[in-house]
Amino acid sequence: MTLKECKKEEKADREFQKKFKFEGNINVLTQMMVDPAATEKRGGGKNLPLRRGEILDVIQFTNQEQILCRNSQRRYGYVPRAMMLHL
Repeated sequence: MTLKECKKEEKADREFQKKFKFEGNINVLTQMMVDPAATEKRGGGKNLPLRRGEILDVIQFTNQEQILCRNSQRRYGYVPRAMMLHL
């Protein structure tokens, strides 16, 4: 990883912590897959855009309906639990 890429990731992580009021280190709890039968969502606001079959890193289990996740492009957002499958 180059220095430029490392700084870009650090900046994205700081922005995430500010936007979601997340304190502490960002740790990946597990990985889950978006249900291949689900409809794709564009996202917006604090919701993460979803693609069928996409593998997401779970950052936090926030409540019974939503999970805080990160996708492969290092974008963060909430995802409905009903659309997620365990690997």
